[in-house]
Amino acid sequence: MGAVVEVKYFNSFVLKKTIADNQPVWNGSLGIPNDLGGYKVVSDIIEPENWAIEEARIRGGYNNTSVDYGAKAYLVEEDESASFRINSLIYSGIFNSRTGINNSNVFSVSEDITKSADPSNGSIQKLYAEDTNLIIFQESKVSRALIDKDAIYSAEGGGSVTSSNLVIGVIQPYAGEFGISKNPESFAIYGYQKYFSDKNNNAILRLSKDGITEISNYGMIDFFRDTLISIDNNNAEGYVIGGYDVHNSQYVVSMQRNPVLQPNSTNSNTLSFDESINGWVSFFTYKPEQIFSLRNVFYSAKDGGLYKHYVSTTPAGNNVPRGTFYGVTSGSSISFVVNQNPSNSKSFQAISYEGTSGWQMNNFKSDRTGEMFIGNSWTLPSSGATFDVTSGVKSYFEGEFVVTDLNVLISLPQLTTTTVQINPSQTNGQVLLIPVGGVVTGTGVPTGTTVISFDDATNILTVNQAIVVQQYDYLNISLAVDRTNYFTAYGTISPSLDRYQAGFDLKENKYVANLINDSVASEREINFGDQISGVKGFYANVTFSTDATTDPGGEKQLFSVGTTYILNNGY
Repeated sequence: MGAVVEVKYFNSFVLKKTIADNQPVWNGSLGIPNDLGGYKVVSDIIEPENWAIEEARIRGGYNNTSVDYGAKAYLVEEDESASFRINSLIYSGIFNSRTGINNSNVFSVSEDITKSADPSNGSIQKLYAEDTNLIIFQESKVSRALIDKDAIYSAEGGGSVTSSNLVIGVIQPYAGEFGISKNPESFAIYGYQKYFSDKNNNAILRLSKDGITEISNYGMIDFFRDTLISIDNNNAEGYVIGGYDVHNSQYVVSMQRNPVLQPNSTNSNTLSFDESINGWVSFFTYKPEQIFSLRNVFYSAKDGGLYKHYVSTTPAGNNVPRGTFYGVTSGSSISFVVNQNPSNSKSFQAISYEGTSGWQMNNFKSDRTGEMFIGNSWTLPSSGATFDVTSGVKSYFEGEFVVTDLNVLISLPQLTTTTVQINPSQTNGQVLLIPVGGVVTGTGVPTGTTVISFDDATNILTVNQAIVVQQYDYLNISLAVDRTNYFTAYGTISPSLDRYQAGFDLKENKYVANLINDSVASEREINFGDQISGVKGFYANVTFSTDATTDPGGEKQLFSVGTTYILNNGY
């Protein structure tokens, strides 16, 4: 370390207020401002820029206009240009907590205080100190160096660590041609596990005691290859924002296009990796600007706001629905492949799941058929490739419905009218459930007639258009109403009618449903759609999602999904 010269300054100064003629008033504390404990100046004219400086020590000359520091030692650099060394490290002096001497801003020119990494691996993007190691992340390489220690190797190949006055030791690279590219924002750490991305190699990586592992290969190699390429567009480099979710013990990474250079882009993917299963477990709908954990709480930042995850209530006591990010609530969904006995053509007939109510099946789609390999390429028939698909299956709650099918007797003689009275003898003192929106048919009733209202106290029925009826005529009123519309149709959420299921039904603690084919006819296909049983195919792509009405924002669990099928031998 170079020489340190301690310099002491003895002069102190008093700042004084002056009056308007630019002449200072030397009257003690009269010139000090009131908010600092002084007195008012003896003048009504005050210029805010008029202040005077007076020395309080005798070392200065009386009313001097300047003060100097005396003799100083200084160094003149002949070359004043800055030097940029993208692959080098430099270190300063130390802070001595015992003596209070802080030399962290001292960079001695008399000592070799730089350490350079291999320039062929690009610039240094990230440094992380762990115990006595300094981990160096370059664009194409990850290395480590000992801090304040040195390694001594014996003739037998063993190694030991000893104290050294060398601040940064030899830089040793980790095995593997991986770096952090230009995305230091992807770095996250938990324990001895460091996570980061290498966009140049289309990989998400983990650095641990066993070295560097390419965790993007765990079932997601194609996805990360395509996604990491797509976030760079129009000479705008995208972001790979990483953070560790300490609440769920997962690494979260969000791949986004540059919002400044590409303001209209919505291309982003946020997903999480779980060490307990060595797999990517979930996609998320939120697009954070920063991710981090603090004291067992997971946070993210967006548009200048800080958001706390995994909360059920707001500070004001309002409930927060699950799947709510930055004020927007989204449902949950899961997609998977049914592929048992992949070499056999099957007819999938039914589907079931174990879990809680509130799950619906959005689609059940077979593999593509109709392709033929002719010459050197795949060729489609004239009708194109086809799929066998089903209609969606509603959840247990939304699939429930009741049916109204009534023949009501008109009590009073009336002709063309929009209101009629029902014979009270039909009610037998009971409330007659006539749904709003029910379809009305009968003699003298035009097509498209529906119920507007029914007053069960007066037995007055009102319809949407005039009907021609006579006393003792019958009107038929029919309507199928699903559970979500009970109150609208009947004025109650629990009408006293038989219940039916158009979606999942609950049997032996499993939710089950038949698969109804909803396919269009393919080329030379004789039977198709609901004329056949189930869905034909070697395998099927299936999507489940939460519905909108079953305990909105509540917890939904899905343990397993199963199918029932028969082998069709290709027919």
